[in-house]
Amino acid sequence: MAAGGPAARADEDKGGLRAALTGLTTRGRSFLAAGVAAAICAYVLGQSDLLRVGLFLAVLPLVCAYVLHRTRHRVSGSRRLAPSRVPAGSEARVHLRMDNVSRLPTGLLMLQDRVPYVLGPRPRFVLDRVEAGGRREVSYRVRSDLRGRYPLGPLQLRLTDPFGMCELTRAFSAYDTLTVIPRTEPLPPVKLTGESSGYGEGRQRSLALAGEDDVIPRGYRHGDDLRRVHWRSTARYGELMVRREEQPQRSRCTVLLDTREIAHQGAGPDSAFEWAVSGAASVLVHMLERGFSVRLLTDTGNAVPSEGAGGFAGATQESADAAGLMMDTLAVIDHSDGAGLSRAYDVIRSGNEGLLVAFFGDLDEEQAAMAARMRQRSGGAVAFVLDSESWMHGSAAAVSGPVEKRLRLLREVGWTAVSVPPGASFADVWRQAGSASLSSAVAGGLTGTSGGWS
Repeated sequence: MAAGGPAARADEDKGGLRAALTGLTTRGRSFLAAGVAAAICAYVLGQSDLLRVGLFLAVLPLVCAYVLHRTRHRVSGSRRLAPSRVPAGSEARVHLRMDNVSRLPTGLLMLQDRVPYVLGPRPRFVLDRVEAGGRREVSYRVRSDLRGRYPLGPLQLRLTDPFGMCELTRAFSAYDTLTVIPRTEPLPPVKLTGESSGYGEGRQRSLALAGEDDVIPRGYRHGDDLRRVHWRSTARYGELMVRREEQPQRSRCTVLLDTREIAHQGAGPDSAFEWAVSGAASVLVHMLERGFSVRLLTDTGNAVPSEGAGGFAGATQESADAAGLMMDTLAVIDHSDGAGLSRAYDVIRSGNEGLLVAFFGDLDEEQAAMAARMRQRSGGAVAFVLDSESWMHGSAAAVSGPVEKRLRLLREVGWTAVSVPPGASFADVWRQAGSASLSSAVAGGLTGTSGGWS
């Protein structure tokens, strides 16, 4: 109930009481009509006993409406999602809880939750009488084959008095959000040239972050190994100092997703664009599990996460949090109105960003040349190219001439470029990329000089 002065509260009470009177059920209206008719007959016939019956029949529904109006704010409801983030095609369970916090028992309750139609039918539950201070818990399942963020609520409750004379419907203001993320596939370990593993096998090492070990001596902390005491610095500063040691630097991986509307035709769960989104999600999870610092980059130049070194999810952010943030982004990502990849190239050319895994739609000559220049700024590059026309027709025929020309251009500058047929399993395409990378390394005489990652 909103805060206000006495006049405001009085107006609100009057409005609520009018709503309670309009909520009289058929039984309540019948009692009221019968009571009024009996009172009129008693007055005409001069029957005092009939008048008492008439007054009783007329007053009972009015009293029930007033009592229900006074107790309507003493019922609380809550909702809990388990889990709140699910892959497309998986189910989540919604738990509803109703608490009667008043001193009076409730009558029959009907509970209804509002859900988007893509999650299934609107759930309705009938709850029997809830004792004073009691609670009831019910649950239902939701499922969607389409990724996105879906609001659940508000929760609606229909209250009735014990005699069934009046019904009131109230809606709770709180709602929750179910996030349906793209489907992911577990990827097999493969060897690709151009980049080392995520942890421990990297070619580079760097100073650890604050609170970790690094090269510059620091003050002694409780629990430090005394064998790491740096005596020269201890004598110089007059306090006990310990050595900081080097820590392995996490290798980086950028996952580039081409979201240009002109590069992707068709829509729906089986479209090329949805395959690319699921593929990007699978690679992000796969690389995070193997200790890489990763980021999601789109053709618009937006990188997720935006914090950390260069927008990567590195040692300053937990992998689970980073994965959740990127998955939430992929859950709602849509086509962009951009015509090119120049903004993504501007982000990549700022420095050597390690491994680059790209999901391209249709590429014309200009955009293929732009993608070729991206290869110069990465330690290794893998491209999955989707031909929208073949995906729209569901044809797994041979790669068309223009697409083959773009693939050849990417391969000539060092990309491991793979054409994706309609409905392909991403795990199979991932293995194909590993085989193509190995063949390229052998042909180029790089087997003994290039590192591999899995």
